[in-house]
Amino acid sequence: MTMQTNFFVKSHGLGNDYIVLDAENLSFSLSPELITRLCDVHFGIGSDGILLKVPSEIADFGLRIYNTDASLAENCGNGLRIFSKFLFDYQYTSSKKFTVDIMGRVVNCEIVELFDDKVAKVQVDMGKANFRCSEIPVVFAKEECVNETLSFGDREFPVTCVSMGNPHCVVLRGELNMNEVLTYGTLIETNPMFPQRTNVQFAKIIDRTKVEILIWERGVGHTLASGSSSCAVAAAMLKNNLTDNAVTIQMQGGALSIYIDPEWKVRMTGPVAEIAHGTLSNEILL
Repeated sequence: MTMQTNFFVKSHGLGNDYIVLDAENLSFSLSPELITRLCDVHFGIGSDGILLKVPSEIADFGLRIYNTDASLAENCGNGLRIFSKFLFDYQYTSSKKFTVDIMGRVVNCEIVELFDDKVAKVQVDMGKANFRCSEIPVVFAKEECVNETLSFGDREFPVTCVSMGNPHCVVLRGELNMNEVLTYGTLIETNPMFPQRTNVQFAKIIDRTKVEILIWERGVGHTLASGSSSCAVAAAMLKNNLTDNAVTIQMQGGALSIYIDPEWKVRMTGPVAEIAHGTLSNEILL
């Protein structure tokens, strides 16, 4: 279909919302200042980040994921589901299976449910969970940081660190407390032991098939949902033999289904919905 120049779509995955743009359909370049302005709820559209469709030589489509502070994210499960919906709904592809290149890493996506001919649910192969500290990266004395008690600020936390293509620090809690997330999320994210900063999840086990979490996202802050965070929590809990390999991750925005195979490959399935679409005004550039 033919789109107007500077066309945008805003969609959400369980309350984690993104603006989707096609780099080949923009009359301007995305500067860091413009990214933060577009994501601002007062001066822009408001979102948790921007998904930019770009060319790729190694996959069907290329994707760049920008956080609200204009930093690049290496992975985003909700963003991938939103991007998949954009590609199918706006006729970039008629196939329900395709590949997406995120900074050189190829991800398999599949449309698994439609509603009124629009994408309602997407499954994404999120890659392998990696617990090696040097590859997360985490500065730590052991090869893995699994079920370790670490101090952040004035408090000690039991944590497991894992990479889903981006770094995560999973904090196991008996009860979840939003004040704790808002106070310690930023302290953990920016701790020197995480040279690229880290995403932080506070996780409460309900049973072996369900975990409830609160999320502090790197470069964004508190978010209602996160696909890569859900995958990281599922992997961390399985690594500690606290849950099964198929688990539901309950977030404030809703739930995702996560499956981990014997090789630690992670598959995520969840809903996605469009909020609005339109054309960016030239005044956003002023």
